[in-house]
Order: sequence, then C-alpha cells, then structure tokens
Amino acid sequence: MAVDVNTETTEGMRSLDGSRMRRRARLARVAPNLLALPSVAWTTLFFLAPLGLLVVYSFGTSNLLTFQVQFGWTLSNYGSITQSLYLQPILRSFELSAGATLACLLIGFPVAYTIARASGRRQAILLLMVMIPFWTSFVVRTYGIYNVIGYNGPLDQLLRSLGLVHQYIHLLFTPIGVGLGIVYTYLPLMVLPLYVSLERIDPALIDAAHDLGARPVRVLWRVVLPLAVPGIIGGCILVAIPATGEYVIPQILGGGKTLMFGNIVSDQFLTIGDYPLGAAMAIALTVILMIFLMVMRSRTYKAEARVA
Repeated sequence: MAVDVNTETTEGMRSLDGSRMRRRARLARVAPNLLALPSVAWTTLFFLAPLGLLVVYSFGTSNLLTFQVQFGWTLSNYGSITQSLYLQPILRSFELSAGATLACLLIGFPVAYTIARASGRRQAILLLMVMIPFWTSFVVRTYGIYNVIGYNGPLDQLLRSLGLVHQYIHLLFTPIGVGLGIVYTYLPLMVLPLYVSLERIDPALIDAAHDLGARPVRVLWRVVLPLAVPGIIGGCILVAIPATGEYVIPQILGGGKTLMFGNIVSDQFLTIGDYPLGAAMAIALTVILMIFLMVMRSRTYKAEARVA
C-alpha cells in the first residue's frame, strides 16, 4: 500500500510539473504579443480607425447647404478629383515634390559625402549642424525662410549687391518660393540617410579605384553611387512623401496663391464643408504614396542585395 501511495504521489508531482512547464511555454509564446499590445492599440485607435472613417466618408455625399453627409456608396467623389479645379494643384504638388526631392539630393549628396569622409570631432560637429534645425519648430523655420526670400529680404539684397539681378525679385507667394521652403525644411532628411550609406563605404575601395587609374568622376559614378543607392532611395522616400502632402509651407510661403494637395484637402474639410470629397482626396493621396513607398522599398531591397 505504501508503495502504491508513493507511486501515485510521484505521478501527481510529475503531472503538476508538466502542467507548469506547459503554462510557462504558453506564456513565453504570448509574452512578445503582450509587449506589442500598446503599440497595436495606439496604431489602431489613432491611425487605422481614422483611416477607416475616411474610407467610409469618401463614398458618401454632402449637402453643402445643411452640411449633412449621406452615405450612398457613390464613386462620384473620386471622379471629381480629376476636375481641372482640383487637378492643377494636385499636379503642382507632384511637380514641387519631385523638384524639391531632386534638389535635396543634389545639395545633400556632397554634404553627406563630406561628413562621411570627415573623422572624429569634425564629423560630430558637421552632424550636429545638420540636426540643429530639428530643434526648432517647423512653423518657426518656415517663417524664417519667409523673411529670407521676402521682398527686399536678405536674399534679395545679396543678389542685387552681387550684381546678379538689377531689380527686386519676387519669390514669396510663388511656386519657386514654396519649392525653396520645402528644400530648406526637408534637406536634413535627405542628408542623414545618405550619410549612413556613404559612411559604410570602405575607403579602401575608393583608394583601389584611384590606384587603378580611375578619375574622380568615374570613381563617383562606378563605385560611390552604386554603394549609396540604399541611402538615396531612403532619402527620396523621407522627402518626397511628406512634401507631396505638405500643408504648412504652401500656406505660409504660398499665401493662398500656390496651393498644394494638403491645402485643397484642408479647404474641403474646414472651409467648404464637403467631407466626402476631402476624404476621397486624402484616400487617393494615401494610395498613391503607398504605391510609391512599396516600389521604392522593393528597389531598396534589390540595391542592398547587390551591395551585399
């Protein structure tokens, strides 16, 4: 009898230990998901839910007299986007975004290359100079460039003192002025990913190219640029996507004369009260930028695979 009791006790303890181990294994599998729960809840509440509301509103209709929205599931709002009244500022947004991205790339590449080739304290100081503008409010920086390019401003006076122009220049409230503001504001977002890619390039590769008789331009074209493609694509993504939907810069530097995508969407919600049309424009812009992002990311993976 004693042997049977001891056997039963041992088996019970083994069963208890087994159940504890299974609970610990389940907890170990669930724990990472629990850690992600706050970020998932935040994303769902403040991104996915508003995006879903925009999708629902985009298929509705609005009475501009009573501001009542009726959900009739119509595609007329998406068709209205192609009207010339809206199509011109939309195309202007893509033009200014593409031009500003290209300008940031042409300006930022030499800056990033200089920082990457620097060393020690000098490199730290140069990086600090690039990041300092982020310590200032976005609106304050925009008003700063407003004063620089304004009528009889510092830029105007400099160009006239150098004899490059002989009369006052008018950049404020023009597409050129808005483009300058976008370049000034988003240039650090191009420089930093370029710096990361260029800093990873082994200097021995550049020295080997020079030793083999390659000229500096050929070294840049055949060695540096292919290795910097991931940084170029990353910088273009960081600049082009927010620049396309920019609202603050054209609102301040455009003065209501140079509208972009963000301005016409804002007008539909805050001024006209046509929520369905504004929602359709926002969803259309989101889809376009998502397609652009996926294409650029696929190119990034391919470029990184070639470099590896």
